[in-house]
Amino acid sequence: MKTETKKIIGIAALTLFIGLLLGGLFFGGSNNSNTDEHLHNGEMVKGTIWTCSMHPQIRQGEPGNCPICGMELVPLADDTDADLDPAAISMSQTAMQIANVSTEIVGTSKPVKLLRMNGKVQADERLVYSQSSHVPGRIERLSVNFTGEYVNKGQILATIYSPELVNAQEELFEARKIADVQPLFFNSSKEKLKNWKLSDKQIAQILESGKIREELSILADISGYVTDKKVNLGDYVNKGQVIYQIANLSSVWILFDVYESDMAWIKKGDEVRFSLQSLPGEEFLGKISYIDPVIDPMSRVAKARVEVSNKDLKLKPEMFVSGMVEAKLPIKSDAIVVPKSAVMWTGERSVVYVKNPLSKEVSFVMRNVTLGPALGNGFVINDGLAAGEEIAVNGTFSIDAAAQLAGKPSMMNPEGGPAMTGHNHGSTSTYNTIDISSSMGEKSLSVDQKTKDAILPIYKEYLSMKDALVNDDLASAKSYGTKLLGVLEKIDMSLFKGDSHTIWMKQSGDIKNALQHAEHFNTLDEIRKAFQTISDRMIALEKAFKSNSETLFVLHCPMANNNMGADWISATKEIKNPYYGQAMLTCGKVTEELK
Repeated sequence: MKTETKKIIGIAALTLFIGLLLGGLFFGGSNNSNTDEHLHNGEMVKGTIWTCSMHPQIRQGEPGNCPICGMELVPLADDTDADLDPAAISMSQTAMQIANVSTEIVGTSKPVKLLRMNGKVQADERLVYSQSSHVPGRIERLSVNFTGEYVNKGQILATIYSPELVNAQEELFEARKIADVQPLFFNSSKEKLKNWKLSDKQIAQILESGKIREELSILADISGYVTDKKVNLGDYVNKGQVIYQIANLSSVWILFDVYESDMAWIKKGDEVRFSLQSLPGEEFLGKISYIDPVIDPMSRVAKARVEVSNKDLKLKPEMFVSGMVEAKLPIKSDAIVVPKSAVMWTGERSVVYVKNPLSKEVSFVMRNVTLGPALGNGFVINDGLAAGEEIAVNGTFSIDAAAQLAGKPSMMNPEGGPAMTGHNHGSTSTYNTIDISSSMGEKSLSVDQKTKDAILPIYKEYLSMKDALVNDDLASAKSYGTKLLGVLEKIDMSLFKGDSHTIWMKQSGDIKNALQHAEHFNTLDEIRKAFQTISDRMIALEKAFKSNSETLFVLHCPMANNNMGADWISATKEIKNPYYGQAMLTCGKVTEELK
């Protein structure tokens, strides 16, 4: 019995020992494996670089949020191609979509300059007649007594009592008595009456009746419409004084404004297609018959004349007209043409962003180009680009901003420099010393009158755009938005120096981006959303440059922009809301005066 008990104890002890041995092998190996795995994973986390989709210059060793825009950081793929070109700025597909960046292959084409011109219908000056009184006297009757009445040649317009006419008739009767002995005196008396536009028949009737006529009828010398009535019943008029302005409107002139910068592309004989807001859907065609040889010193435009037949009287003087000319440029062969949105112009340099074809990821490199003639929606490139290269045509300001932040060559800093992340820790970069936040309108700069005069026209188009939105007129709002964009593009960037250049580029660039697709807006909501951005930038520009001599008013609607509020500029204190139009016309209040 004792022997069996000892055997059982021995077997149990052996089993326990084997179990401990196996447990140590298994569990001890497991602990080592976990430790190695933990270290391995720790090394992997430590070696991963995290970056921002919008700001690829951000590099961190751990996940988190972008210190610039607050977006969540993403792992950076291991790519040995990242530093292929130190001047290139890389962008992920996500960043390109957010920044609305698109590209286009550069090609050649036959350049045609599309010139948009605005003008007015005017009466043909050769068919305008001043109807005057041939004798001095008092207006006794007016047969035509309102403007716009049509008169026929020979029609009685007015009747005049003239003491001089009475004396001339008495002289005629006396001369007739001695006509046999003094025929010259008699003939001179009749000629005197003829000089007062009395016909031979009227003189014969006076002689036959033997009675003196105290009144003389003024007859219309031409047929046409009375465009101006210059006298009233009872007025005393002198000989030769104009009493009516009469115009024959069977043919009219369209006088287009041609800017000084476009004069080289307009010539006599060019075809012009034009339309009028009052005649929607109708298009007219004419040829330029005359161009002013002198530019108006006040408006800085010359007039281009188109003569148009107007037998149905559809075209009325003072109607507004929009026209377009396809100017043939003096370029014999095909030229490289790029969209205007692809080019950034500093006044001294013109740059584009070219996609790097050798890079595995999407990257762009800034390149200086030499601009040729400006087309309607593009530029001819004389030097700097070759056919087949791919360039950014939309979102170029976003690419340039990323380049500035990364400290790489950019439009404002062609040599590159330290990345600007919004903090200044003693950097000597001149760009970092510019306070962009204060330049958003709170900072007033001193600029010369020439610069102010260059800026001023944009406010005219802006206020017209505002009025169109007040009236819920989508077509007019789009038209004035396009005009505002055109005026902006004509402003010489070289007028702005130093801080003023930075402010102008920022504000005008945002306005251009907002109006980039103005012609394609389909709803009032779309254009009103763009108008909010435009208004903010226009306010900032006026605060910075003070280009208007008249006081402008900043008005605020608290309900616009999804109840977040929105501002606009008005020339008066009257509340006319462009964000809601006729639906809530008087919603808003004056918050500031820009003097």
